[in-house]
Amino acid sequence: MPRVMIHPATYQDCLVAVRRAFELFPQPIAGKKVLIKPNVLRASSPDEHITTNPAILAAVVACVEERRPAEIIVGDNPGLMSYGANEASFRKCGLLDAAGGHYRNIGLEAVEQDFNPAWLPKVSVSRAVLQADVLISLPKFKTHGLTVLTGAVKNSYGILPGAQKALLHRKAGSPPAFHEMVVDVFRLRPPDLFIMDAVVGMQGNGPASTELRWIGQVLAADNAVALDAVVARMMGLDPARLRFLQRARELGLGDYDPAGIELDGALAPIPEFKLPPLGGEAIAGNPNIQQLMQARSQVRPQADPERCTACGTCVDQCPVGALALVDDLPRVDPERCITCFCCQEMCPEKAISLR
Repeated sequence: MPRVMIHPATYQDCLVAVRRAFELFPQPIAGKKVLIKPNVLRASSPDEHITTNPAILAAVVACVEERRPAEIIVGDNPGLMSYGANEASFRKCGLLDAAGGHYRNIGLEAVEQDFNPAWLPKVSVSRAVLQADVLISLPKFKTHGLTVLTGAVKNSYGILPGAQKALLHRKAGSPPAFHEMVVDVFRLRPPDLFIMDAVVGMQGNGPASTELRWIGQVLAADNAVALDAVVARMMGLDPARLRFLQRARELGLGDYDPAGIELDGALAPIPEFKLPPLGGEAIAGNPNIQQLMQARSQVRPQADPERCTACGTCVDQCPVGALALVDDLPRVDPERCITCFCCQEMCPEKAISLR
């Protein structure tokens, strides 16, 4: 039976809750490669509570270091507004310092993976995610205008570098389809442990709402469906109404039935918690957001001839072979490009821009 921890915490004393999470859900960390993935939606200050708080990350890093891994990597691929600005996003969010020297730009290298052809036949996944022996996900307790909540399952969307995320938004075409597609991304490499920042949460039309709620908890689990089911109930929502949880259960990734989830702590619904529309209208029906996603999914890399040295790094690193040197400049095949933007991240001369 899956277990979910609900532990009181503040950002000052969250190490106590994080230590409890590692006791309840022990991981084979000694001598292994560990990737810690916070939620870095975009460059924002910690007091906006859009991203995983630095205190939570620092506590997790400390607990992992105590278990003597061979390597720790802290990384994520930021969302819609911060493609190509990985390190800058971590710095502004306060997560670069909290990573304790373990930050890595995981957008630099990607590996092509088979995907659901209903959306795309292949996607590009950060190599560090696939090579990790232990993957620890640090989602944020937030609402989301398209998936209603963004928690353990949705946090895995960041394993995709670049504008693939916007492209998949567009390919899905409807909120129910996007729910299903998010699960397809999640199962490319399900994390081993989830530790959620629920100290200060977000309500309303997230994932970047200004409506914050004090919750005062750290949640943890080793099953994403069980954790998101608990989050839904805390928000006052029956998890059976969420298509992404239905899809995850259909695929055998977990269950949201409360009778099958053991709680370590007390689950209390948050009074008058504000949820976005359950049909996804908060994003799906917003023409400004749809236009932005459309634009971001259509950008392609272009080299600056004044800066490019024709070193070929971008060509070598493209996971789908969409780049070739032509007249000493990299040229992109727009039909093959999957908008992962590893070329931009890898370019030693910073000669590639997105247009």
